[in-house]
Amino acid sequence: MKLSKTCLSLFAALAGSLGGTQALAHDMVPGKAAEGPLLLTGLTIHTVTDGVKTDSDILIVDGKIAAVGQNLSAPQGATVLALDGKHLYPGLIALANQLGLIEIEAVRSTDDSREVTQTNPDIKAKVGYNADSEVIPTIRSNGFAYSMIYPDGSMLMGQSSLMQLDAWNYQDAVVADGTGLHVRWPNASTLGSRWNPKPADEVRKANAEQLAKLQQYFQAAKAYYDAEQAGLNRGIDSRWHEMLAVFKGERPLFVHADDERQIRQAMLLAKEYNLKLTIVGGRDSWRLADELAAAKVAVIYTAPYGLPSRGDENYSRAFTVPKTLQDAGVNYALSLDGYWDTRNLVFAAGQAISFGLTPEQALRSVTINAAQIAGVADKIGSIEVGKAASLVVSEGDIFDYLGHKVTHLWIGGREVDLNNRHKQLHNKYKQRIN
Repeated sequence: MKLSKTCLSLFAALAGSLGGTQALAHDMVPGKAAEGPLLLTGLTIHTVTDGVKTDSDILIVDGKIAAVGQNLSAPQGATVLALDGKHLYPGLIALANQLGLIEIEAVRSTDDSREVTQTNPDIKAKVGYNADSEVIPTIRSNGFAYSMIYPDGSMLMGQSSLMQLDAWNYQDAVVADGTGLHVRWPNASTLGSRWNPKPADEVRKANAEQLAKLQQYFQAAKAYYDAEQAGLNRGIDSRWHEMLAVFKGERPLFVHADDERQIRQAMLLAKEYNLKLTIVGGRDSWRLADELAAAKVAVIYTAPYGLPSRGDENYSRAFTVPKTLQDAGVNYALSLDGYWDTRNLVFAAGQAISFGLTPEQALRSVTINAAQIAGVADKIGSIEVGKAASLVVSEGDIFDYLGHKVTHLWIGGREVDLNNRHKQLHNKYKQRIN
């Protein structure tokens, strides 16, 4: 049978698509479980919850931390790794990003970050996660063991998942599913954009319409919840059914909002429905830090770098927000939204140290605080006996550009290959120079 030109073109496009997908897969093999106990010795251990322990050892058994202290004895059959003078931290946690959902922003076929329509609370980010993304190894090499990914979009965007970053596929990667329902809050500013200038009245009217629409969605979801509680539902609406856990307080509401007015509106909605609220973004969170602390609203602060939001703000405003939240008693974590830039989050925490945070507070912002917000603080986020042996070793201060040099990473006791495309290209072109 002779194929038409159209069929041949389709086959060629499909072949090119498959070839491109394979080319985007990294070739690092996920680590294997240790065959016996592992004893790491001579470390400066940053426990997060129990201070810094110098010249100390840590014993790993069956993927968990079995002991922490000085002069630990190696069990029979244990492997001993001397890491004298190096620094040990919990595997770092990056929240609220799209790592593994986007490979190349300009190539639509490699972008699985969002779904259409405004009502997608049943969308789960995990199913779009590409464990073979070339970007992931570059993130790991800076000390990150976990990433909480979310689906992008407008209004009710979907559910985030916490993933461990050394896996064969998304099923292997999932640590916690449905960690939160993500909502993109409607615009509150009355300024028209540069590319779409409009009078303030028109912008204000459009904002009010979008806010009213979002409130209608929550009213419909709450009605579905009430009917479900009363046993009156005669069918399942997958959208509102996935919001039952939100109204029960079992799944937090992650509202993406930067403007003070957006944050206040979100707090009012959370109070009306008695929802557990976390703000994602939070550029203006410093303006109402005391209110956020009093209402026990957590913040995933995604702007630790950048220019001020307003012309009359200090140049260092973005850098000082973590200190303001810390002083007010807000539970916060640092984040860099997006995907590839996640690797720089560790240095953003270092920048926050330069603007008021202590090293211990900065470490908490990318470890135990992040674990608390993701609902997994009982498993990861600090170096404690019984927790997962997800650990990172750096030759110096992990937050310092000069001292930072990650040499080892374990996730759940499995040693991770720290090779990545950046290192491969560096080694390749170094040979040309030589």
